[in-house]
Amino acid sequence: MDLKTLAKEKLNPSAIREDSRLQWIGGSAVGLLVLLLVLVLTLTMCGSGGSSADDKAPAGAAGKDEGTSDAVVEIAPKDGSDDVATSGALEVGVTEGKLTRVAVKDDKDKAVKGTLLKGASLWKPDRHLATGTKYTVDVLAEDAEGRESAKHATFSTVVPKDTFVGYFTPEDGSKVGAGMPVSLNFNRSIADREAVERAISVTADPKVEIEGHWFGDRRLDFRPEEYWASGTDVTLELDLNGVEGANGVYGTQRKTVEFSVGRQQVSVVDAKKKTMVVKRDGKKIKTIPITSGTDENPTYNGKMVISEKHKVTRMNGDTVGFGGEYDIKDVPHAMRLSTSGTFIHGNYWTPQGQFGQVNASHGCVGLFDKRGGNSSSTPGAWFYENSLVGDVVEVKNSDDETIKPDNGLNAWNMDWKSWKADG
Repeated sequence: MDLKTLAKEKLNPSAIREDSRLQWIGGSAVGLLVLLLVLVLTLTMCGSGGSSADDKAPAGAAGKDEGTSDAVVEIAPKDGSDDVATSGALEVGVTEGKLTRVAVKDDKDKAVKGTLLKGASLWKPDRHLATGTKYTVDVLAEDAEGRESAKHATFSTVVPKDTFVGYFTPEDGSKVGAGMPVSLNFNRSIADREAVERAISVTADPKVEIEGHWFGDRRLDFRPEEYWASGTDVTLELDLNGVEGANGVYGTQRKTVEFSVGRQQVSVVDAKKKTMVVKRDGKKIKTIPITSGTDENPTYNGKMVISEKHKVTRMNGDTVGFGGEYDIKDVPHAMRLSTSGTFIHGNYWTPQGQFGQVNASHGCVGLFDKRGGNSSSTPGAWFYENSLVGDVVEVKNSDDETIKPDNGLNAWNMDWKSWKADG
């Protein structure tokens, strides 16, 4: 009995058992072959369909190639370098890609700020580095396919043998008069004045233009065009650590100095009239009779800033070229106006009636006072108590020359154009 007849007649198992043993075995073999043939055809059709779909799929449809990035990162200086220069040595670049992250930190975990250049293919620090410091550099870049490349490096900067510092005026936290410039005196001669000045910032609130001016190679002063406004807050930022001021000579300071302007007080001395008019924020508050320099020793003309205050001090003519002409050990209420020895001070040795009448000093401006500096009612005591370091004393109508701007803190005796032109 064949399979076709079996299916057609729907024989039951008992009918099958009635056939011979050989017929059942033959029928089973044929059935098995048919089943195997169906399975083979089914697998062949599935495989054929998958290959056809792959052949028609676009290139790369299976996902982006995650191979090696084409971006090549370069860090200068090389990893592990020592004695690296603090300026011009650090640079990060990439070819065949762009920089996506540049992190530079010093050994105190302080970040170094920098700028991306040339379409993010180059990074440079915004400022110089510090001396004797270890830095770490971590960089990420990516190529046109978005594949990332990373690089890490460390290096250490030069340890200088010679250093310089700047001694600054005024002091941090002080309240000063409106004529006070920011003045820095360096203990070493500065050859690269531009590099040093770039590392110093002076700002004010309310904002005003501030410019620096060099007097020789050791002094740098900063001021606005006009006196500071009353209530101004001024900030001096020194970022000199790592600045090469001269060959092999590096700065060491990183410091912030803040001071405020109390009020604008300007006192005008008229050497001919022998009076001083004191104005505060433009309003006259007092007129004081004075004595100034004799015809032989006239007082400087010009705008002079009070740089020191001494309740009592010694004045010896030997120190300023007057030999033994005077040596007064207890001059009261003395305030310095110049490096060369000009003061405005109390005077107890000249009769009170001569103030406002004669000029009898060796170049100073004298106010009537009492010996000891303990009086509070004399003109000398009043002016001392009502003056700040940084207040301006302007002398006019004297027979002497105008004081030089670097003779004391007297920057205001140079016009703004000349000041900005530098020294």
